[in-house]
Formats: sequence, structure tokens, C-alpha cells
Amino acid sequence: MFELFWVGMIFGVGLSAGSFVNALVFRLEHGRSLLGRSQCPQCGQQLSWTDLIPFISFLLLRGKCRSCKSTISLQYPIVEFATGLLFLLLYIHVISLSFPQIVVLFGIVTLLAAIFLYDLKHMLIPDVLLYPAIGLALLWRFFESWPLSHGEWAHLAASALGAAFFFFLIYALSKGRAMGFGDVKLAFFMGLFLSWPSLLVALFFAFFSGAFVGITLVGRKKKALRSEIPFGPFLIAGTFFALLWGKDIFDWYQSMLLV
Repeated sequence: MFELFWVGMIFGVGLSAGSFVNALVFRLEHGRSLLGRSQCPQCGQQLSWTDLIPFISFLLLRGKCRSCKSTISLQYPIVEFATGLLFLLLYIHVISLSFPQIVVLFGIVTLLAAIFLYDLKHMLIPDVLLYPAIGLALLWRFFESWPLSHGEWAHLAASALGAAFFFFLIYALSKGRAMGFGDVKLAFFMGLFLSWPSLLVALFFAFFSGAFVGITLVGRKKKALRSEIPFGPFLIAGTFFALLWGKDIFDWYQSMLLV
């Protein structure tokens, strides 16, 4: 019963984080302050607290604004539910972490979810979201294994700078057509947050899934061969994938090589 309570609690926190992600992205899109009451984007009516209950309000309102009856985008419940599910999966996976570590981890997840959504919609990774994520990644390292030895610092720096340099080469050689500079900075974050060998799993997942989606879209004539597709969402999906299963997959891969 106690475990069920915590499952519901963590999922609820994740739903709330997803609601914050939606609000954060909307306000960044429209250059609005992060302070102040939420409003309907169509009629401008301030939303009451009953309209702001993550996911549940969408169901109760049947996907329409209480005031003007305009349709609420499916983005809102999808992002809320996905973030809640991700919080729950991560909590189950890292249940042995201390409370400060879990808070930092959930902060990183919230910022990555916002970057995912913003880049998906606008093909841009805002520094105002990425730099705090890098700061939290450093804090994550502080809680995980402080103090770091010289060898561990070198290993961490090699992962972060190596990933960033690899992406910078792609960015420079393609003159920004194959990769944006935001992806370079995101790769630096990934190297700092994941380190080796989970970083390798994340990058493999990102490139494989990105290629698969790109080929599928071209095959279905949704995109032309030279069309641009934001790569940030694939990098972030790879980060989550590696965080959950990266070490297990790498260990399995090594065992296959030794057979």
C-alpha cells in the first residue's frame, strides 16, 4: 500500500512537471514572463485552479476551454502524461538515490522535456533551457560521486568535450545544414550527464532513430530528401533511453563480443 502511494505521488509530480513544461514552452514562444496566471491562448480568460489540474482537467473539460469552448491542443495532455510516465520509470529505476539526487534528476528531466518540445516545434534549442540543464548536470555529478578524482574528472571532461567536438565537426563541415549549434551544446550536456559508456548508447539510439524516422517520412512523402528535421528530440530521447537501460545494453553488447 505504501509503495502504491509513492507510485501515485511520483506520477502526480510528473504530471505537474509536464503541465509546467507546456506553460514554459508557450511563454517562451510568445515572449511572456514566467510569472503570472495562466490564460486561455484563444480568448485570454484567466484559468481557475480547477482548469489547471494536470491531465484530469483536460478530460473533465472534454478538451475545450470552459470560457470560449475553443479546442485545447492534444499537446497538453500528451506532454503531461508522457512526463508523468517518465518520472515514474526513472523513479523505479533509481529508487536507491538520495532525495537531493532525485530532485536534481527530475529538474533535468523537466528541462529536457521542455527542450524536446520547443525544438520539435521550432527547430531551436533555447539557451535559457539548456544552460540550466548543464548546471544541474554538474550538480548531479556532485551528488553522485563527490569528490571526483583527477582520473574521474578527466574521464568526465573527455566525454563532454569529445561529444561536443564530434557534433561541432558535423556542424562545421555541413555549414549548419546537418546539425545546429544547439545540438553541439546539447551533446556537451549529454557527455557531462551520462558519461561513458551510456553516452555511446544514447548517441547510437539518437542517430538510429533519427535515420529511421527521416527515411520513413521521406518514404511516406511527408518530407523531401533535403528537408530539415530537428535532431534535438532524438538526442533527448536517446538520453532518457541510456539513462534507463544504457549500462545494461552496453554490458550485454560486451558479453556478446566475448562469446
